Amino acid sequence: MTIEKAGEMLRKGEITSVELTSAYLKNITEKNKELNSFLEVFSDSLEQAKRADGRIKNGEAGGLTGIPIAIKDNILIQGRTASAASKILENYVASYDAYVIKKLKDAGAVIIGRTNMDEFAMGSSTQTSAYGVTRNPYDKNRVPGGSSGGSAVAVASDMALVALGTETCGSVRQPASFCGLVGLKPTYGRVSRNGIIAMGNSLDQVSPFGKTVKDVETVFNVIQGKDEMDATSIVPHLEEEGAGGGNVIGIPWHLFDSGVDKEVMDNFKESVEKLKNAGYKIVDIDLPYSKYSLATYYIIMPAEVSTNLSRFDGVRYGLRKEGENVSDVYKKTRSAGFGAETKRRIILGTFILSHGYYDAYYNKAWRVRNAIKEEFQNIFKKVDFIMTPTTPTPAFKIGEKLDDPVAMYLCDIFSAPANLTGIPAIALPSGFTSGGLPLSVQFMAKHFGENDLFLIGKKFEETR
Repeated sequence: MTIEKAGEMLRKGEITSVELTSAYLKNITEKNKELNSFLEVFSDSLEQAKRADGRIKNGEAGGLTGIPIAIKDNILIQGRTASAASKILENYVASYDAYVIKKLKDAGAVIIGRTNMDEFAMGSSTQTSAYGVTRNPYDKNRVPGGSSGGSAVAVASDMALVALGTETCGSVRQPASFCGLVGLKPTYGRVSRNGIIAMGNSLDQVSPFGKTVKDVETVFNVIQGKDEMDATSIVPHLEEEGAGGGNVIGIPWHLFDSGVDKEVMDNFKESVEKLKNAGYKIVDIDLPYSKYSLATYYIIMPAEVSTNLSRFDGVRYGLRKEGENVSDVYKKTRSAGFGAETKRRIILGTFILSHGYYDAYYNKAWRVRNAIKEEFQNIFKKVDFIMTPTTPTPAFKIGEKLDDPVAMYLCDIFSAPANLTGIPAIALPSGFTSGGLPLSVQFMAKHFGENDLFLIGKKFEETR
């Protein structure tokens, strides 16, 4: 089932949104206990569906009217818990809708529940959640990727038609890769961050999951737009938006010298050949600064984490543990409320921002980030797309990398450049391993090049 197919059936009266939503709720009842994708299923889902059916009957339907969608637990929905999968926000109820939720409600989408994630979006496996591990539907002993693993599993296991996640560094593209889905990371600023529990302000972006490029495009077109409540919100000029697609694909082969699984690499080469046969021109490109992307990200991100999470102090909202004085309240609340990975990143970020290290690490990382941005701007004068594997390996086993944070961080090696530079990127299913695990490739485009990514994505789907 796709949005396009479901929408056509809804408009023709072949099904109702209540029937469609009921089918997904049935799947949740049957599958969620084992997969742990949803943290909460909303009791008013069928009421939302009834209202959507009314809009369809009155001829007021849009592209998402009556479509069941799952929402990551760090996106605020008024009157609903938004815990960011952390104990420190276990009982926090959102007082307003995020911008993207307003857009979905205006479009008549059926928001069926909130999904599991790595705590405060810190992780690449959805194992750091305070509410248990989410399992990959292709192999329940493996991770679904993270941090938006719950949303990915909801779509991959037919518990939602589409879903929203958030990206700070591959947190939608990586689980899309591990779960056989399409995942879009939009241009920074194309989708408002208003109402998103922040991790890294200069990196975060709301991102959609779907089973097809068309589904992801439909969701993106609904949620994108200018928001006066977000100072980073951007609307491109018409001439900036890609529309022609282009046919020159640059591949930085030097970035794949080591650390890439053989089946991933073989599948990538096969995908390149398919694109050649489809009429695309393939050229080698050199991105010398990009090899520093991951190191740069893991300096800038913890610094922003340290600043953002300082608000969770047991005073204003969230968990509170009583102490002898204010400092004692802070200490006890944060010790009880934050998980190990979140604490690790807060401590690392605080160190990076401390006196004597700010210039040595943080300022230097920003200089490298700007160099990477300039590198990409220059390369997009020569090519229309940059293509890489989405991840260096297929989905790994639950618990496999938990004791080695650096090994876990390396899962993001091909994701970091797009987040650091703010360009859009799309992950596309490209086949399976010999053991039946999904594989994926990604395309990056210049700023505001989402339309170009949709075009090449649809062409790539035709080659599979």
